[in-house]
Amino acid sequence: MWVKHSSSSVMGFCLNYLLQASNEDMSELEGGMINIIKVFHKYSGKKCKLKKTELKELINNEMSHFIMKIHENDVLDQLFMDLDQNRDLEIDFKEFIGLIAMVTSACHDLFNPK
Repeated sequence: MWVKHSSSSVMGFCLNYLLQASNEDMSELEGGMINIIKVFHKYSGKKCKLKKTELKELINNEMSHFIMKIHENDVLDQLFMDLDQNRDLEIDFKEFIGLIAMVTSACHDLFNPK
């Protein structure tokens, strides 16, 4: 049964685990999750938010096999607007995970036809 935890308690548990775990200890899924976090921070830096140009660069450099490269501003503007749920003109990690979930779900449908 899934037990709801506060974000801070889950974060503390995750941080404690990650500090103790080595790459060999992690499952393939856990390694993938760590890579998603690292890639986000590679483009967002210390501010932990992506501006529109940073999102475009991340997508074009890191997701080009899953999403067509973004060349047109209209496409970027629409995607950014869809992701920016709190309308602060930046994409935080939770909003970014929405993009990862959408793309992963769409790819799953391609790899696992009904």
